[in-house]
Amino acid sequence: MITSTSNPQVKNLQQLLKKAKLRNEQDVFLAEGLKMFQEAPKERIQKVYISRTLYGETGTGFLRGMEAEVLSDHVFAAVSDTKTPQGILCVLKQYHHTLDNMMKKDAPHLLLLEDLQDPGNLGTIMRTAEGAGVDGVILNRTSVDLYNPKVIRATMGSVYRMPFLYVEELAEVLPLLKQRGIRTYAAHLKGKNCYDQEDYRTGCAFLIGNEGNGLSGELSRRADTWVRIPMHGKLESLNAAVAASILMYEVCRQRR
Repeated sequence: MITSTSNPQVKNLQQLLKKAKLRNEQDVFLAEGLKMFQEAPKERIQKVYISRTLYGETGTGFLRGMEAEVLSDHVFAAVSDTKTPQGILCVLKQYHHTLDNMMKKDAPHLLLLEDLQDPGNLGTIMRTAEGAGVDGVILNRTSVDLYNPKVIRATMGSVYRMPFLYVEELAEVLPLLKQRGIRTYAAHLKGKNCYDQEDYRTGCAFLIGNEGNGLSGELSRRADTWVRIPMHGKLESLNAAVAASILMYEVCRQRR
């Protein structure tokens, strides 16, 4: 059992929690909590850590045949990203999805995120994208790191199943989408039609912008079509995750 926060493994876990650069260098990410552990693909798990209390309560029965490193409770708290740790944490190999795999279907359904910054928004979008049958989520490099522990937690396991890809600039992807017959849509106040007046049964991709500033003018102009989400009251826009969810589920409704 590891009982000191000076242990090299513990120090590395603490750094992996904080630093995207280190996660990328080691090609790993952390997932905390019982649900995240139980849903994790076994072949991607590199290491499992368990608190002394959880180990004392459950033994190894739920570890799916894997070995785990036991940490004293105060050490586990030092490597946890939550206020009330559940007592289990795993180190997993990162995913390396490709755009080609996302576009394998006859009518791909994609989501392009520009400069998204809030971890909770990204986690919610990933979770909703899985539920709505989206084929892939593409983000530019200045968006929040999907392997941020807060994002991972908010995905509720969808990070294991929802393909995603980072690119330097979303604009570089648009010609490739056009070649595949995938039409791009930007939610915009000046959209001619409401979002539910378009036909999404062919390949489609939605552009979703930064929480505070929305889509950049350049990316908006390059979209094939602008669509409006109608607003009542004095609202000008919706939360990015909410807007993305409305659009994704409209595709799901039409295709159903």
